[in-house]
Amino acid sequence: MTDTAEQASEGSEGAALWHACLDVLAQDVPEQQFNTWIKPLVAQVSDDLSTVSLGVANRFKLDWVRAQYGTRIAEVLEALAGQPVQVDLNILARAPQPRISTTTARSVARMGLQALSADAAPEPETRPASPAQATAEPAKPAKPNTAEREASAFRSRLNPALTFSTLVEGSANRMARAAALHVASSPGQLYNPLFIYGGVGLGKTHLVHAVGNQLLADKLDAKVLYIHAEQFVSDVVKSYQRKTFDEFKAFYHSLDLLLIDDVQFFANKDRTQEEFFNAFEALLAKKSHIVMTSDTYPKGLTDIHERLVSRFDSGLTVALEPPELELRVAILINKAQTEGAVMPEDVAFFVAKNVRSNVRELEGALRKILAYSRFNQKEISINLAREALRDLLSIQNRQIGVENIQKTVADFYKIKVADMYSKKRPASIARPRQIAMYLAKELTQKSLPEIGELFGGRDHTTVLHAVRKIAAERQTVTELNQQLHVLEQTLKG
Repeated sequence: MTDTAEQASEGSEGAALWHACLDVLAQDVPEQQFNTWIKPLVAQVSDDLSTVSLGVANRFKLDWVRAQYGTRIAEVLEALAGQPVQVDLNILARAPQPRISTTTARSVARMGLQALSADAAPEPETRPASPAQATAEPAKPAKPNTAEREASAFRSRLNPALTFSTLVEGSANRMARAAALHVASSPGQLYNPLFIYGGVGLGKTHLVHAVGNQLLADKLDAKVLYIHAEQFVSDVVKSYQRKTFDEFKAFYHSLDLLLIDDVQFFANKDRTQEEFFNAFEALLAKKSHIVMTSDTYPKGLTDIHERLVSRFDSGLTVALEPPELELRVAILINKAQTEGAVMPEDVAFFVAKNVRSNVRELEGALRKILAYSRFNQKEISINLAREALRDLLSIQNRQIGVENIQKTVADFYKIKVADMYSKKRPASIARPRQIAMYLAKELTQKSLPEIGELFGGRDHTTVLHAVRKIAAERQTVTELNQQLHVLEQTLKG
């Protein structure tokens, strides 16, 4: 299955044990996390199968694998071996990291760093065909040639770089990604409409482009349109000014898949909401699919007609969360590789721990590090990353503290700040206290014992319980997730 499986042991029985363990873990652990943390492990198995020594690249990875996967690895090995198995982790001797060659540096400089962040890539300057032009065009053949395929994709306003294969998966986006994949493979069926919400830079735009690109890959003649809500508003206004409203309706009502970003921009635009409602009804009637994004869940939208909100909420609503640490590390390593650069795991871990809010900021940090490394002809290291990101790190270190989190949460839930430190246990106090502990772990660099001390001298296990409880409930309780989203946005300013 993997290269490391062959290194498990000189004895075939030991190699077979580790190989079988990898097969089980590959089913348990998300693919990107498996490839990042489990697959690179170098295993040595004792002749009697009682001990398995796992070699890792550095201290950061050793601590992470031990904490996150150590127990599970031991359980799998013991189940397969039919006896107790001791799992040891050791740091391997590390080979020197390759330098970025001058040729590579020049190549990256010529291409520019824009390709690193597909979400931030500018749209083509040439505007898509107007609705009137689109409806006037002759019908395409049943099997378009390559030129016609490219023209179709361009009119769809899709970014071909934003696909499911370029979207790194983690627990923060797994449900939304699965729903989007289903829509792409079976449009017009379940999850119609699909409503994706979340904060800035979490990958909403990437997901909707991925749906469109996947559908066009499977069905070349599909009528797909990606559009920002503000562009839809503009199209409504122009259609009135030019008296081309029949063409406008014919164009939008003929689509097989409408992907529309940031529907919160429809607020207070009554005529636009009316026309979108009509288009919405027409598309659903002909079993076309609609995928929308917003910065909040449907019932949280303001100044949007109630009947439109009810339509938004009639399909499937899924949230995109800020990426967890593992996902942030995987994104950094993956995107660095696309640029022909080596991002050492300890550096990726350092950056991921300090840039938490969203993928866009994470990619921005990576661009700074790559540029700093290239222009100074230095290998990427933690010291180089710290120097390249010194302004960002300085700002973040000043922004959020545990005390600020406690006050913000106390104000939000209308309790006293002193209740955060007290021994009181009624639900009206204990619940906000657990939420504050969760946010302290997510938004600061404090350790569990340090957080416990700041919450009235509580044990670190109490903090760990609170963090795990709130994190788990956030995935299933929409109201809690929305409250946490508001608190996070408030704390981050």
